[in-house]
Formats: sequence, C-alpha cells, structure tokens
Amino acid sequence: MNPQAKLASTMSLILGTTITISSNHWMMAWTGLEINTLAILPLISKPHHPRAIEAATKYFLTQATASTLLLFSSMTNAWFTGQWDITQLTHPTSCLLLTTAISMKLGLAPFHFWFPEVLQGSPLTTGLLLATAMKLPPITLLLLTSHSLNPTLLTLLAIISAALGGWTGLNQTQIRKILAYSSISHLGWMTIALIYNPKLTLLTFYLYCLMTTTIFFTLNTTKTLKLSTMMTAWTKIPSLTAALMLALLSLAGLPPLTGFLPKWLIIQELTKQEMTPTATIIALLSLLGLFFYLRLAYCATITLPPNSTNYMKLWQTNKPVDILTTTLMTLTLTLLPLSPMTLTIT
Repeated sequence: MNPQAKLASTMSLILGTTITISSNHWMMAWTGLEINTLAILPLISKPHHPRAIEAATKYFLTQATASTLLLFSSMTNAWFTGQWDITQLTHPTSCLLLTTAISMKLGLAPFHFWFPEVLQGSPLTTGLLLATAMKLPPITLLLLTSHSLNPTLLTLLAIISAALGGWTGLNQTQIRKILAYSSISHLGWMTIALIYNPKLTLLTFYLYCLMTTTIFFTLNTTKTLKLSTMMTAWTKIPSLTAALMLALLSLAGLPPLTGFLPKWLIIQELTKQEMTPTATIIALLSLLGLFFYLRLAYCATITLPPNSTNYMKLWQTNKPVDILTTTLMTLTLTLLPLSPMTLTIT
C-alpha cells in the first residue's frame, strides 16, 4: 500500500475517532463515525484478494446501515423534543433505534454476523484496529446515552452476546475468527455493566484492548493465522509462544492474570444490584470461551505436529521481540497482581 495512502487513512481514523468522542451534537458524532468507516476500508482491502474485497464490502454495507439508523434515531429525537444534544436522548423510539444502530456498529449479538467474516478477511494489523480502536466511538456514544437506554434490552443483548460469542467460537480453526467471537463475548460483559456502572464498562474495554493488542502483536510476530500453524510457532520464538499461552488465559479471565479483574468487578457490581441470577448466567457462559482459549493455549505450547523434527532448524534463527510487544505482554499478565502495590504507592 502506498505510504501516503496509509498515512491518510491513519490520520483519518484518528480524526474520526476524536470528532466522535469529543462531540455533543449528533451530526458531528455521525460525521466522525462516517470518517472512520471510509478510512478503514482501504486498510481492509489492502491485500487485493477477493476475500479482502468481500470483507470490505460487508463492512461498508453494515456500517452504512448502522449509521443510517443512528442518524434516523437522532432526527426522530430532534423532531419530538427539539434536542440535538447526545445526552438529551429521551424519546423511546429514538432509544430503541440507537441501541440497534450501536449494536450493529459494535457487532453485538444478534447483529454480530458481519464481524467474524470481516475480521477473517482482514490482515492482522487491520483486524487489531477493527477489534479495538474502531469500537471506541460507538462505546463512547453508549456511555453518553446509557441513562436513557432500556436496561432490560441491554441485559438481554449482553447475555445473548456472551452465549453466542462462546458457543459459536467452539468449532473454529481460524484464529482471527476465534478472536472475533471472543470480542463479541467481551462486548456482552461490557454491555451488562453499562447501566449500573459506565466507568466499569470503560475499564473493561481498556483492559480488553490491552490483552487483544498483545495477542495480535504476538500472532503478527510469529505469522500465525490458524491452529495448524500455531502448532509450529514454538520453533520461531519459544519464549514468546509460552507467554502467548498466559495471555490467552488472561483474555479468558483466569486469576491471577489481568483479565480476571474486569469480570470480577462486573460480577461484584451485578451482585450489588441484586442481579445474582444474571451474574451467575454470564459467569457460566464465560466457561464456553474458556474452552476455546484453552484449545488455543494447548496448540501453542503443548501439541507438536508429527514431523516436528523438521522445524528444529528455526531455533538458530530466532528473531528478537520488539519492546512494545514485551511491555504489553507484561501488563497483560501482571496488571492485576501489581494493582494493590500500585495503589499503595500512589
């Protein structure tokens, strides 16, 4: 891809995200979302492969539909109340339309069907943007309007997302699709905490971005795209592959790793709100995700292919791991154990 085109796309992504998260008016927020959509399309279709073109087309059609619904929601609210302010969304029809639009943009179930296909057709670096940075503007809009949205509807969407994200990821062999279903499941956790504690949703999103970025960087370093190639990744950088197993378990939410922190806090918050059955259901649904994370970890560190002796030569050509990946991996594994010490120091 032309460096100038890549720079223009990157700057447009930053501009679109900044406009959306800093705006008070619905038209400006919509403009930022549209800039983001148009900026990411060249990055998705960069490989010039039919699969990438298909992914870019699916992404464009889905995001255009969601943006139309969002604009219609804001216009309906302005028609009935005379308010264009994002925080003044009060009309019930507008709230329902906005929930649908944001769910489509994020990939929340049952509007999630486009997300695994688009992520599978994108390069790893673009997939990282789709799974993390591109979700920030819609989540910001959810946070700003959380007081107006229907709690029962959001709870239902969250449970469906956690269930489908875990269930449909069980039979996948492509790592990008597994991470897409993982993202859908994590979105369910973020959504269920939104009404009761928006700051907790933001914390969960930040930690999810941290862990997902670490895993994508590691996969990009080892050039791993599916389970069969992950079986030989240990021959390239053994130490990084061993750390990848722990990062996957952190994303699954196992203590004492970083990923346990948001799930622990969300279950605690739901229990405080006297929603113990809901907390129990979403905690049990996370076990589905744990299964395919363990499957990935097993393939990364234990299972060897039958002809593994042919790969021993790669031990002599280990390439160094960059500092950013190492730092992110450290945070992914140790942020929860270090947090009491950090609080004590501050």
